Amino acid sequence: MRDVKNPALWLLSPFLAVMGVFFAAPLLLVVGYSFMTQHYPGGVEFPLTLDAYIKIFYDTDFDGNRVFDASFLMICWKSLQLAGICTILCLLAGFPMAYFMATRPAHQRNLWMMLVTIPFWTNLLIRTYSWMLILRTDGLVNNALIDAGLIKEPLELLYNDFAVGVGLLYSYLPFMVLPIYANLERMDWRLIEAASDLYATRWQTLRKVTLPLTMPGIIAGCILVFIPSIGSFLAPQLLGGGQQMMIGNKIENLFGQAGDWPFGSAASVALMAIVMIGLMIMSRRGGLKELV
Repeated sequence: MRDVKNPALWLLSPFLAVMGVFFAAPLLLVVGYSFMTQHYPGGVEFPLTLDAYIKIFYDTDFDGNRVFDASFLMICWKSLQLAGICTILCLLAGFPMAYFMATRPAHQRNLWMMLVTIPFWTNLLIRTYSWMLILRTDGLVNNALIDAGLIKEPLELLYNDFAVGVGLLYSYLPFMVLPIYANLERMDWRLIEAASDLYATRWQTLRKVTLPLTMPGIIAGCILVFIPSIGSFLAPQLLGGGQQMMIGNKIENLFGQAGDWPFGSAASVALMAIVMIGLMIMSRRGGLKELV
């Protein structure tokens, strides 16, 4: 190893090779496709053009004139809304769960960890179909409410934003619980006792001691939930009945049914840009610095 000028580079070479083949190359391929021309019925061809990015904002009428079209922007806005709501709900539900797990005796924590990760043992497609059986008009929820006498007619719980939100919350809740739990488990609980000795209420202790100390875990959980939920397409497709369009569904349709690979690639680049802008905003506010 003495003859090697930069041993660290040799040690990192397997990681760099994997990242280059499985991350950088596909990313460059998508970016390259976004500047090419659509080839019918699918694929791309030369010449290079910006038409795919123009389609994000404009459509072409029967006369060949470009007119402003806000449909894709509305899909992006709805995706941001659903992803934001999903992140907030995951935080509200995940923090108490993580706090409960961290305050259990040490010999019980592994059991609670296993219970949280059990959903990952089953394919996401099967889990999403299970929610369709639960939320449909003759499903478990409606039948239970009717049998209890709370309602007379079945509620429309499926194929709407509510069903999509439930699917996203169920799918990504563990991604919020685990980082917060890992942070709480390493927290110095003597600080909580000190706050109690100084006559701080439970709310004051939570707001001024617990939350600041667990903020890195909260930020990590929010990132892990927001990024995949904004590009999710399985929950909107199945639980939304294809009527609740998100960016993931739009990209899948462009590559599949429409065969417009350049526009699909441009939409993918737009999705990555939205995520990067969000991360940059968090970085400027100092959120990501707490993770280091």
